Amino acid sequence: MKRNMLGFFLVITVVLLSGCMYPKEELAQNQIPYKDQIQAVQTAVDDFRKDNGGILPIKTKEADTPIYQKYPIEFKKIAPKYMAEPPGNAFESGGVFQYVLVDVETNPTVKLLDLRMTETIRDIKLRIKSNGFPPYKKQISKNVFSLDYKQLGYKEPPYVISPFTNQNLSLVITGDAEVYVDYRPDLYQALKKKDLVLKPGEDIRSILVKDSMFVPAYSLPYTVDSKRKEPVFLEE
Repeated sequence: MKRNMLGFFLVITVVLLSGCMYPKEELAQNQIPYKDQIQAVQTAVDDFRKDNGGILPIKTKEADTPIYQKYPIEFKKIAPKYMAEPPGNAFESGGVFQYVLVDVETNPTVKLLDLRMTETIRDIKLRIKSNGFPPYKKQISKNVFSLDYKQLGYKEPPYVISPFTNQNLSLVITGDAEVYVDYRPDLYQALKKKDLVLKPGEDIRSILVKDSMFVPAYSLPYTVDSKRKEPVFLEE
């Protein structure tokens, strides 16, 4: 998993360094998710799959890659035959989104992974490395903790912006020092809006994905609390 995170750190570094090469207007467009672009990629993926006996145009990732980062689309396999070029908001075109597939076994569906989160995670991990150890603050769940950000030199706790709700999301850390985005506020809102029958022990992240263009990148599994019907970390 650490090698996977390093790969994403390199990806976002290239994105940030290449930003100065694009005019402000083009940069703005590269950071906007468009449904028609997602549909265009979906059509290209479907056509490729049909012509290649069910094979998907994806990059090969390691078996332990987190599920929502495991199936990135390989645009070199579908462009220019199935579409002229990658969308302007795709990483491959200087954008901030990684196009990925979900439900690959039953219904391969195109979604977006927001790479901007990677920079915040990278900065936290670099500060932890400089500090020498993770300054754990409070245990939230089994093997999930909050961080004492003051010990890492932050004046205010860092956060990322949710692609689902646009609200600020905090970050958590595990016992093996991996940093993740905490999607409990997003899941809480989703549970309040929908009348869903969910079982404790079931990973509920899919409720965010189902009606959205995005995937919950850098997330841990969540389930629902049997008593309060609220999202909690899924303890393995």
